[in-house]
Amino acid sequence: QVQLVESGGGLVQTGGSLRLSCAASGDTFSRLGLGWFRQAPGKEREFVAAITWGGGRTYFADSVKGRFIISRDNAKSTVHLQMNSLKPEDTAVYYCAAKYFGMGSTQIYNYDTWGQGTQVTVSS
Repeated sequence: QVQLVESGGGLVQTGGSLRLSCAASGDTFSRLGLGWFRQAPGKEREFVAAITWGGGRTYFADSVKGRFIISRDNAKSTVHLQMNSLKPEDTAVYYCAAKYFGMGSTQIYNYDTWGQGTQVTVSS
């Protein structure tokens, strides 16, 4: 069973940047499709970004398109979410999720494994 551990969250001012990382255990990382989701207080968890298991395609929510970048480093079993031009509405707990041979789904139910989340707070 793959385990995921997120890091890199914190407090940043509007317009700033943060880079989230998600490290996976085991030796099957290259077979994992990966996604980032977020959940703000009182709101449902929502899709942010995803990358296919082959790494050839990426997908983004409209709200973050052009500001966020998702990338993967198979050698380090890590997926990153580079977040630029942050806005207060980006404040949420950010979760990493994985699915074997995932093709970049935007749907929560398509992912089998989740990390514990990391808090991102953007001050105005």
